[in-house]
Amino acid sequence: MAPEALRRRFPSLSDADLDAYVAVTRRVLAAGPLRARALKEVLSQARAAREQEASGRPLTPELREALGYLSAIEKMQG
Repeated sequence: MAPEALRRRFPSLSDADLDAYVAVTRRVLAAGPLRARALKEVLSQARAAREQEASGRPLTPELREALGYLSAIEKMQG
């Protein structure tokens, strides 16, 4: 689904959520036969990022993107 369509369908998505969703989705799809593994790694990073953020530690750009992806997914499911 195009980013504009996602924004219309899920108005609670922030710009950061949508940017992360698009970037991670592209990266996962580009992984070809390793897509499942790539997605599993992103979700693992997102969970670690959530714990780091909760403890007040800064996030790397990669972890911030993974967390944004997870946030987007949660908003789309909820």
